[in-house]
Amino acid sequence: MKMRSGSLFRLLIVPLMVSSLLAGCAPENTQPDVVLSDPVESALPEPQLDGDVSVERSLSERRSVRDYSEEPLTLEAVSQLLWAAQGITDQRGLRTAPSAGGTYPLETYLVAGNVVDMSPGVYRYDPGAHQLSKVQDGDIRSELAGAALGQQFVADAAINIVFTAVFERTTRAYGGRGTQYVYMEVGHAAQNVYLQAVALDLGTVVIGAFHDDDVAELLGLSQDEQPLYIMPVGKL
Repeated sequence: MKMRSGSLFRLLIVPLMVSSLLAGCAPENTQPDVVLSDPVESALPEPQLDGDVSVERSLSERRSVRDYSEEPLTLEAVSQLLWAAQGITDQRGLRTAPSAGGTYPLETYLVAGNVVDMSPGVYRYDPGAHQLSKVQDGDIRSELAGAALGQQFVADAAINIVFTAVFERTTRAYGGRGTQYVYMEVGHAAQNVYLQAVALDLGTVVIGAFHDDDVAELLGLSQDEQPLYIMPVGKL
C-alpha cells in the first residue's frame, strides 16, 4: 500500500486553540472550495439552537469518555453533533468553527453503526444543505477500530465522526503556514463536538492514533484528503 505524506500516526491535537491567531489572517471567504459527494442519502432533522444545558456546564462536565452503552443514537442527536462540528450559522456560509480566511479545509464523515432509522454505512456531511451523502453501505466500526490500533471503543460506539482535511484549500492562500491553521481548525471543530455531546448526555473522545492509509482506504478518501481525527460517540 502506498504511504501518504506525514507520519503514520497522528498525535492528539489540543482541541482548544486560540481563535485570535486566525482572526487577522485574511477576510473570510464566503464561497469555500467544498466538494460535495452524491447522491444525497437523506436530509437531517433541523438542529436546535437552544438547549437545557449551558455552555458553562458543558465546559465543566467535558471529559474524554471511552465506555458506551449499546443503546442506539437518535437521528436528532446525530444531526445536532454534525451541526456542532461544521454546521452553517450565517447566510454568508460561516460555520460553527472558525476557519483561516474562510477556506474551510475540513470534511466530516459519519461512520454509522447503531442509529435509529439510519442504515449502517459511511456518510459524508454536507454543511450547506445539512444533509448526508452515503459513501458506502455496511457497518465498518470494527474495521475502523482495527485501523485505530485496535482501540475497541471505536467499535463499541454507536457512531464515529471522522474529520479529514484537504490542506491545499488553506495552503494555497497561506503557504506552509496554512498547515498549522488546518490543525488549529480541527481542534476547534472537535471541541464543539465534545461540548455538544455533554449537552446531549453522550460521551466522546478524540483519537489521533491510527494508520492514516487504512482509515483513508476505509472511507474512500481521495489522495489529497488526509484523516486527522476519529471521534467515537455513544450513550453513557
